[in-house]
Amino acid sequence: MRRTIKTDGAPAAIGPYVQAVAAGPFLFTAGQIALEPATGELVGADAAAQTRQVMANLTAVLQAAGASWENVVRTEIYLVDLADFAAVNDAYAEFVGEEPPARVTVQVAALPKGALVEIAAVAHVGGE
Repeated sequence: MRRTIKTDGAPAAIGPYVQAVAAGPFLFTAGQIALEPATGELVGADAAAQTRQVMANLTAVLQAAGASWENVVRTEIYLVDLADFAAVNDAYAEFVGEEPPARVTVQVAALPKGALVEIAAVAHVGGE
């Protein structure tokens, strides 16, 4: 069973994908960049500011699916520059709580719209 998740609290997809898909007991989010939901414009002058917007966008998607950061079991972080790792960690930590999910962080050559960071999440939303 598959259910598409959509919310106006996060930016609309900029390609042929959806904000998230719930499948069985799991929720798989699309990668989010620091787009302001109402305008679709990239916000944040640095990686920390962009991370806060990304995490706010992901929070909205999680909430639309009836979940929260407590349900997230894994995230993937894509950075244009690993030198931003510490700043991104600090901003990320503001959202994930005391028991953060497992995580992968990699450096990439570029991200859509010139973003500095992109984050995707997998959450456990039902069953054992």
